[in-house]
Amino acid sequence: MGGHEAIDELLAEAGVDGLRLRGALALLAGGRWWTLADLVRETATSRRTIESLLRVLPLEHSGDRVRIPIDQVNRYNVGVDADISGLGNPVAGMVAEHAETLGRLEALIAEAPRGRHALDHVSATAETVLRRALLLGRRFWLPGARLLCVGDHDLTSLAVRMVHPEVEVAVADIDDRILEYIDAQDLGVRTRWADLRLGLPPSLRGWADLAITDPPYTPEGIGLFAARAAEGLRDREQGRILVAYGASERTPMLALKVQKALFDLNLLHEAIFPHFNRYLGAEAIGSAADLYVLRPTTKTWPAIAPGSTASPRPSTRRGPRPSSPPRRRRRTRRP
Repeated sequence: MGGHEAIDELLAEAGVDGLRLRGALALLAGGRWWTLADLVRETATSRRTIESLLRVLPLEHSGDRVRIPIDQVNRYNVGVDADISGLGNPVAGMVAEHAETLGRLEALIAEAPRGRHALDHVSATAETVLRRALLLGRRFWLPGARLLCVGDHDLTSLAVRMVHPEVEVAVADIDDRILEYIDAQDLGVRTRWADLRLGLPPSLRGWADLAITDPPYTPEGIGLFAARAAEGLRDREQGRILVAYGASERTPMLALKVQKALFDLNLLHEAIFPHFNRYLGAEAIGSAADLYVLRPTTKTWPAIAPGSTASPRPSTRRGPRPSSPPRRRRRTRRP
């Protein structure tokens, strides 16, 4: 089968989800050189899917970068907008107004402690972290509000304090290095060590108006971190939980299992912003994740109570074994 016929077959097999592949085609035909990782991140498409496209395309190479040869571009001009970021990005137009903050976040993320595989860490981009802060201000009334970050390897807490200094922010995390790094920035973020399988620190239970988390992408991980976020809310009717979660377009059943874990906690899905979060890695899921906005209901609290059938079990990949006594971290100053 010729190259063009193979591409036509690939696009036909993709069906209505073929916009991703056509977007990648448009990028490759635009004259710019692309690495595989950049194509994955730009199109929010899994590495396997992009690799299947590259295998059937006539490409020229420059090191690890590729593009469609200039003399063949017209054959692959699919006439689509390759930029799909606006589909799940209600604050796209606001990022340019915060260029200085974005630069500061890029430096902070570059200098932060490296992620630990055992803790399932993959860093979000600086623009993603900034957009999370901007979305909070666009969606909620923040003066006097409190935000709890349930885990914060991405440094969302610092972005929120930079953009919204009127918001009180606290972080609960098992990684001492991250907590110490956040403390060192002296932005007034309250930090607390926590093994989330054992619960939130008492000082953070019922403390927050909003909670945000980017947990391990398993049903158990999502369920545990979302439950701890709910425990941190002080208003059981007005609080909100923002959860980042991504899955490959090839594995919808995995996403369904995660959504069932959230359903078991009786959390209302108010919104899902597709591909809102972008990552420096995680190519298996397109280096991207959706952002869920969840609202607790009166049935959430019985579901997260100890001993309930929906109460999350301590079975995620984060942190030491529950049988090992949790390591105590040094006391940090409180803002």
